[in-house]
Amino acid sequence: MALINQLIFLGALLALISILLGQISSRLGAPLLLVFLVLGMLAGEDGPLGLQFQSYEATFAVGSIALAIILFEGGLRTPREVVRLVFWPSLTLATLGVLLTALCMAGMAVLVMGMRPLEGILMGAILASTDAAAVFMLLHGQGVAVNARVGGTLELESGMNDPMAVFLTLMAVHLVQAGSNVSGWYVLGSFGLELIGGGLIGAAGGFALRWLLQRLTLSAGLYPVLATAGALLIFAGTNSLHASGFLAVYVAGIMLAQAPYRAQQVITRFLDGLAWLAQIAMFLMLGLLVTPSDLLADLAAALLLAFGLILVARPGAVMLCLLPFRFNWRERGFVAWVGLRGAVPIFLASIPILAEVPNAQVYFNVAFVAVLTSLIVQGWSVGRAARFLGLEVPAAVHHGQDLDISLGHGSSRELAGFRVQDRARVLHDDYGAIHLPPQAEIISVIRDSAPVALFREMRPLIGDYVIAIAPPAEIAGLHQHFVHHEADEPSAPAGFGEFVFEAETPASDLALIYGLPIGVAAKDLSLGAFLHAQLGLHVVAGDRVKLGEIELVARDVKDGRIQRIGLELEDTRMHLPVTRTLRKLRHPMKTWRAFRRLSGL
Repeated sequence: MALINQLIFLGALLALISILLGQISSRLGAPLLLVFLVLGMLAGEDGPLGLQFQSYEATFAVGSIALAIILFEGGLRTPREVVRLVFWPSLTLATLGVLLTALCMAGMAVLVMGMRPLEGILMGAILASTDAAAVFMLLHGQGVAVNARVGGTLELESGMNDPMAVFLTLMAVHLVQAGSNVSGWYVLGSFGLELIGGGLIGAAGGFALRWLLQRLTLSAGLYPVLATAGALLIFAGTNSLHASGFLAVYVAGIMLAQAPYRAQQVITRFLDGLAWLAQIAMFLMLGLLVTPSDLLADLAAALLLAFGLILVARPGAVMLCLLPFRFNWRERGFVAWVGLRGAVPIFLASIPILAEVPNAQVYFNVAFVAVLTSLIVQGWSVGRAARFLGLEVPAAVHHGQDLDISLGHGSSRELAGFRVQDRARVLHDDYGAIHLPPQAEIISVIRDSAPVALFREMRPLIGDYVIAIAPPAEIAGLHQHFVHHEADEPSAPAGFGEFVFEAETPASDLALIYGLPIGVAAKDLSLGAFLHAQLGLHVVAGDRVKLGEIELVARDVKDGRIQRIGLELEDTRMHLPVTRTLRKLRHPMKTWRAFRRLSGL
């Protein structure tokens, strides 16, 4: 009994310290996952606490559950339009990109570590995939927003590349143990079952889960439990059919989020907290599992492979895979740099140990060093890389609702409550004259702790608490009416346009004022239509068109349609780091300073 209490105490203490250190690390720009991992190492066998933990089976089991929860939560917050926008480039990176990276790393392992070719393939397969936990955390936790094409590609790739990595690792383990006598049809069939089976089961599971949520009348606290249990059931059931459970649970989250469902806000908030807990537990356990002194024997070779992965294998695979798609060189560069490694390579490195492959500990040690290097080098520089390449976009403003209540079975709307803030939009009209989203309605106003009678004829006041009824999908839009007005206009990053125009502005007006060479055919078009004609239908914030000395930037995009355009003058782009660096590279005497600026990443 005393041992159990001690384990509970130590686990809770480590989790609490992780959260507190996370507040410090965010100020330093350090990735939180690195903090969790290092804290686990400090608590482990070589650290001050000296905790003995060598259970690869327990770590694999807990880590699998944690990663399933993280993937499900990541799928829930992946917008439908992002999936449509980047599905094919993400799928290419998650399959062909993983294969190319694995082959490149296999060659490096043979050259650097003297491994046999089959052992090199196993090493490459372990290191080849990006990590969903690391990508989701670092893209959303560094305070820097990148355009939807880049961010969506990285997130979707990390959610979909596990089947390829798991398949390659299991196949490589089989080859190392049994030799190269494996049927090509067996290999193809196994991969098809992993990828196609996981996707189909995940899609069906997501639809089934939404059907259950819509038809079961439960206590509000049970809806998140139902969603989590359903996600884990999809994950485990898919694995039992020898398909990819990780892909299935990610696809299930995406499918569930495609349409409104009951208790949506309660479920997403619960899973957000649960995903944080999963990440803390997973990386703490991985830190406890490793013995830092055991890494020294393979440290030099592991560092060479880690930097080869970051600087050669990942960039090469990305450049080849994204050639058929409309990515500019800045976007390709960012996708290549943010190929973050996290828990997945370490889990994959546990497979050779559990399978008792010869020299299995070497794979684990190299994978751990590669993950640690990736989190330090790439994770610490995600925000700086986005600014360096000029890929920042205005961050979306997120506000939580103060009230969110489901109205029971059969209801298509929910109750939501909002506090009227200073300089909110609603302060300019009576409550009855506010233009609300479709099917949304204000049903009560509370002022000074008392309901207001005949509130529709009254002007809102700061501090009013407004209770409304609306479909779940419209609650976020309804909330924008009550927040501080400056939150609707987030400050744009550098190089995003000094002057802002609505999409309906006639293109001919700007052509006349600034002498833009738009052509005769575009003179009757609006500015938004002109940009769509130049950029195509799938536009994201940050896309730009150069016209002479001026650039037009898609500043605000909603549902794929441009809402506002920024006008960027050529000489003002000098402040972008990449622009300054490229200009210095033109002058041989300034090359050294340019190199130092580049290496600042």
